[in-house]
Amino acid sequence: MTFSFHHLKVDYKNGDKWSLMAPDIHKLKEIFASWQEGMAAGGGWNAVFWCNHDQPRIVSRLGDTGKYWKESAKMLAAAIHLMRGTPYIYQGEEIGMTNADFTDIADYRDVESINYHDILRASGQSEDETMKIIGARSRDNGRTPMQWTAGESAGFTTGTPWLGVNRNHAVINVEAEREDDDSILAFYRRLIALRKEYRIIAEGSIRFLERENDEILAYERELEGEHLLVLCNFRAAEIAMPALHAAGEKLIGNYPGMAARLRPYEVVALRWVE
Repeated sequence: MTFSFHHLKVDYKNGDKWSLMAPDIHKLKEIFASWQEGMAAGGGWNAVFWCNHDQPRIVSRLGDTGKYWKESAKMLAAAIHLMRGTPYIYQGEEIGMTNADFTDIADYRDVESINYHDILRASGQSEDETMKIIGARSRDNGRTPMQWTAGESAGFTTGTPWLGVNRNHAVINVEAEREDDDSILAFYRRLIALRKEYRIIAEGSIRFLERENDEILAYERELEGEHLLVLCNFRAAEIAMPALHAAGEKLIGNYPGMAARLRPYEVVALRWVE
């Protein structure tokens, strides 16, 4: 299958990994639409993913690590897990792990980050500006030890890990989420179960909607008269509910019930049969 990384460059200013900018959601939508619809038309198959060992944590890039941490992590999960293709989960993504938040270049082990620290400083960036960029872009963000518990070294080892543990492991860890039915981990489990239960998720066609609406990612899956509409709010604010389909059962969402407007970072998937 094909692994495309184009959607992970929508926050690169002028295509430069080491220049920060707000994510271009319109571009993100267009890239997804192009690859999803294009591969389907050609009989190809995508890998759908956000994270790997070379990428910063997606909830820190496209979501919110504060007030809407849980909502945005769930929305980002559903956005790709309900698409056409094979979804991948990278270690820690299923509990909402965030960027490392290191404050000193000595905390980093990634040779690219260490080298670019010197390059950015030599180009005239201050130490604070440089560390902000490294903190957002370093590959080490995806390499910190898995956060199993709130204990020492996040339960990853009884020794000294090769890379420091994120300080927020006291709150974000598997142990805290395992028995919580509203946790990000529980949401990922539900997404996996739905893909196994409903053929439309694994096998249905895909068509992207609301192409010019930069606040929402919307697409429809279809299989033998069965439909699945997925709506994802990429904003930390309420947005208008698109008038796409009023009927249908709610298959999954990250807020209780249904509202007249899409709530901050809300995702909702509606299913109906013709």
